[in-house]
Amino acid sequence: MPFEIKLLGDAVRELKDLRVVEQRRIADEIENQLRHAPTAPTRNRKCLVGLVPSFDHVPPVWELRVGEFRVFYDVDVDAEVVSVRAIRRKAHGQTTEEIA
Repeated sequence: MPFEIKLLGDAVRELKDLRVVEQRRIADEIENQLRHAPTAPTRNRKCLVGLVPSFDHVPPVWELRVGEFRVFYDVDVDAEVVSVRAIRRKAHGQTTEEIA
């Protein structure tokens, strides 16, 4: 069964602040990458063990890479819900800790 995807808190505002083309690209990747197997590590998706971000979250935090953007989310496997917590631009040379 597919997971429900919820954009929460900062993620809603951060997505709205982007250009429409970026919004669509990120929304498409969230749908394609997180709907069916959000906790399966891939080249563009990884678990960030030990990360303590500035936004509300339920450990562990996961990261989805969409070009220069990073989508931070957590998963309730039992309820089959993906909670997207933040969407941040990561400049070349920045670390994940700096943007989270």
